[in-house]
Amino acid sequence: MAYMNMVQALNSAMDIMLQRDPRVVVLGEDVGYFGGVFRVTDGLQRKYGEHRVLDTPIAEGGIIGAAIGMGVNGLKPVAEIQFADYIYPGYDQVVSELARLRYRTAGEFSAPVTIRTPCGGGIRGGQTHSQSPEAIFTHVSGIKVVMPSNPYDAKGLLISAIEDDDPVVFFEPKRIYNGPFDGDPHKPAVPWSAHPRGEVPEGYYTVPISRAEIVREGKDVTVLTYGTMVHVVEAAVRLSGFDAEIVDIRTMAPLDVDTLCTSVCKTGRCVVVHEATGFGGFGAEIVATIQEGCFWNLEAPIQRVAGWDTPYPHAFEWEYFPGPARIAQALKSVMEAA
Repeated sequence: MAYMNMVQALNSAMDIMLQRDPRVVVLGEDVGYFGGVFRVTDGLQRKYGEHRVLDTPIAEGGIIGAAIGMGVNGLKPVAEIQFADYIYPGYDQVVSELARLRYRTAGEFSAPVTIRTPCGGGIRGGQTHSQSPEAIFTHVSGIKVVMPSNPYDAKGLLISAIEDDDPVVFFEPKRIYNGPFDGDPHKPAVPWSAHPRGEVPEGYYTVPISRAEIVREGKDVTVLTYGTMVHVVEAAVRLSGFDAEIVDIRTMAPLDVDTLCTSVCKTGRCVVVHEATGFGGFGAEIVATIQEGCFWNLEAPIQRVAGWDTPYPHAFEWEYFPGPARIAQALKSVMEAA
């Protein structure tokens, strides 16, 4: 075992898969010589060569299109989109080609493509480097959508994604990439600003896709969340004093409905938290799922805490970012409801 932050865990996952499977290739902007803008692919090109870890032009549609071609022809490409904010030029390739390939060929072809992309805010990146577009991918049949919240899950889930014969869009919350922020004066002194490294096996292991995890057991209320918000919710629960059960969704598509509904039916109350914009966000799908599966067990209306319905602001990032106070207020509201 070793202590790793999420960057190190993701790097380890790709290192292991490049070594284990000669079909695995990594491609994207600056992933090779530079090692990635967040250093997630650092050292991989030096170790495996330019034919396995490829720098690409700034052309997201081309990156995803090339990855699809590689997958169809027997490779296992891991394509990086440098920021989730710039995945939209490749969205048509994902929706029209990648997601439908197995179905439209009646299983004759598959495209085992993993698309990695950093998402979310918390780094003062402004509106073009802070978006969380996971919901628009969950709407597309034929792809899996994953977002880990800690280094252990990040490594195990990425290995599972690379080994999967179907396409996976793998969101990486950049807010928790590097663990503690070591007193950076540009980061606010809030109790959830530092996320410690975690114990991660140095070798091969997997975390199953499509399975949620209960990260804190409780009896008063269930909080359903994922990514960076898992840590923020933990801080909010401590602030609120309620005995909340926290469920890390981890995989948004396919959704682990059984784990979510079992928890909500046990507590009878539910709060849904995510960083992305509230209107049309993935939280709406979770609320609908809980309403359908747990209606007769609910003791109060479901509460939802999310980003505001505005472009991601630079100057007011911490007002936009759902914080412990907003989540604690939602917990209080749902607990006081008749």
